Amino acid sequence: MERAVVSMKQLEDKGNDLIFSLDIGTRTIIGLVGKYKPDEKFNILAYSIKEHNKRNMYDGQIHDIMGVTKIVKEIKEELEEKVGTSLKKVSIAAAGRSLKTCNIKVDKEISESSEISRNMVEVLELEAVQKAQEMINSKTNQNRLKYYNIGYTVINYYLDDNLMEKLEDHRGKKIGVNLLATFLPQMVIESLYSVISKAGLEVGNITLEPIAAINVAIKEELRLLNLALVDIGAGTSDIAITKDGNIVAYAMTSQAGDEITESLSKKYLLDFNAGERLKVKLSSKEKHEFVDVVGIKHELTTKEIVDDIHDIIVTISEEIAGKILEFNGKAPSAVFLIGGSSQMPGLKECLAEKLGLPKERVSIRDTSFIEDIEGLDPNFNGPDIVTPIGIALEGASKKYSSFLQIKFNDEEIRIFNTDKVKVSDILALTCYNPRDLIPKSGDDFIYFLNNEKEIIKGEEGSPAEIYVNNEEANLYTLLKDGDIVRVIKGREGEKRIPYLYDCIPTEKVVTFNNNQINLIQNIKLNGVKVYENFKLNENDRIEIEEIRTLAQLLKYMDKDIPIDNIFINGKKAYEDTLLKANDEIISIENKAIRLVINGVEKVIHYNKREFMFVDIFEHIDFDLTEVKGNLVLKVNGEDAEYMAPLKDGDIIEIFWDK
Repeated sequence: MERAVVSMKQLEDKGNDLIFSLDIGTRTIIGLVGKYKPDEKFNILAYSIKEHNKRNMYDGQIHDIMGVTKIVKEIKEELEEKVGTSLKKVSIAAAGRSLKTCNIKVDKEISESSEISRNMVEVLELEAVQKAQEMINSKTNQNRLKYYNIGYTVINYYLDDNLMEKLEDHRGKKIGVNLLATFLPQMVIESLYSVISKAGLEVGNITLEPIAAINVAIKEELRLLNLALVDIGAGTSDIAITKDGNIVAYAMTSQAGDEITESLSKKYLLDFNAGERLKVKLSSKEKHEFVDVVGIKHELTTKEIVDDIHDIIVTISEEIAGKILEFNGKAPSAVFLIGGSSQMPGLKECLAEKLGLPKERVSIRDTSFIEDIEGLDPNFNGPDIVTPIGIALEGASKKYSSFLQIKFNDEEIRIFNTDKVKVSDILALTCYNPRDLIPKSGDDFIYFLNNEKEIIKGEEGSPAEIYVNNEEANLYTLLKDGDIVRVIKGREGEKRIPYLYDCIPTEKVVTFNNNQINLIQNIKLNGVKVYENFKLNENDRIEIEEIRTLAQLLKYMDKDIPIDNIFINGKKAYEDTLLKANDEIISIENKAIRLVINGVEKVIHYNKREFMFVDIFEHIDFDLTEVKGNLVLKVNGEDAEYMAPLKDGDIIEIFWDK
């Protein structure tokens, strides 16, 4: 697609709705005039094709404005004569080769405490677009071109570095997005406007060349399929990719028809124009006769010539295939070729091979695929005519309206209209800081407790408010010409400043033998013992002396109590047992009981609340493991239970009854 493109929708003139389109290319400028018939078929009334007599264009971009203007005037006058009326309005379209596409990935740290909202995702995408815009502009600084975003497509989302289909309603520490953003230099628009104005025309409508081409070459109902459209012109090959009902990517490679012409010129010693004529004839003739610059006559078949320049065909195919794979991630289901150089013999077969597709999955699209078209001349129906017709139909559809005038926060903004201009596009164009859209938490409050850093998170802020024409809106709200957009910056949350007692326990009470003891003994603020609840300052240092273990408690109480005699919440305690609020601690003093056991008096010492019958077996030699009959247990002559409590002086009998 070596052409920079212009499209024109001719409004009423002498009672006729004429559509005038121009396709301004590196080699030629194509103009056509048509109109819709009552049966809604588009009838081509006249066309004109003129070649540049010098290098007015380089790789599809206008360099000599007056040179291009001269040819546009000639085409305008010729078509006016053919249709018998004047042509006044024109809609311009930027060429695909002027587009820059940037693949960008951006990550953003988030709070785990909050669910991911749609607004957070939109802000993330906006940050990615702006970063891509910065990268594009930095790479093109040498040309002093300013690029503006005209659309983007999300490739993948990420949550904590894991691939996700969507982010909303999840929680995590980090979110990310990988997207393809497309940009257009302002200079391209300005140069096209200048040519149209100097040619005595008015700009009425605008589109992008790849959009115009794909809209006629690949109908919307086919875009559910993963397809690639490649416009192979002289200077560049432009690529558009469809998937899931959308155009998902644009790409461009500098390998195109000029490389074939140059290869022919070098191989057969031809000047560039002669090489170009030979290239054009390769698709329509089998035998060729020509004379080189030293006067030698050549007689060759198309196959022989194609074999001689096979290497450049392979190179072009590899470049196109590489770009398709880069932006699509895999080979598409099919590839459609348009543009004058798409007809080069062997090219589509080679491209199919490089993509790993059956050769029938790569085909050339000509005007026969365009529905509801009449008046096509047999000499005006090849793949190079697809884009000019697409431009005309785009103009006729009134789908695009040049630029939109938007008032953004009281500033007038002019933005390229892609029919899907969103609030986020305005923010990207004006370099609005996306971080001003999301609620910003207040600053953290930091203090130190016993030399450990503690943080109190700041209060959550409120998100930005977006209004379109005084109605609540969001980043994805679509805009139309004349809309008023207002964005109120999000409010930052407050810093939470605590009081002393908010940060420490002032009471941590246990009971020791029914006496209450506060385990918090001393509180110091910045080294000074305090008794009041002070408001803290940033980085204040708090020290509390706290009794943490049973050993520390006994030391504090100055109690010399055997650990074996102490129980916490009914369980045996140890020196390193950690204390907690509401613990019940009991110490049991050593006791003694005098019993007569099987006729022998015995004094037993114990540290339990009660001495039970079963405890006797810890103090006598009586084997319970070998059963020798029925075990008899008696207290004071009466049968007893294992868990029966005993008292001083009890007479105990224990024996086997055989």
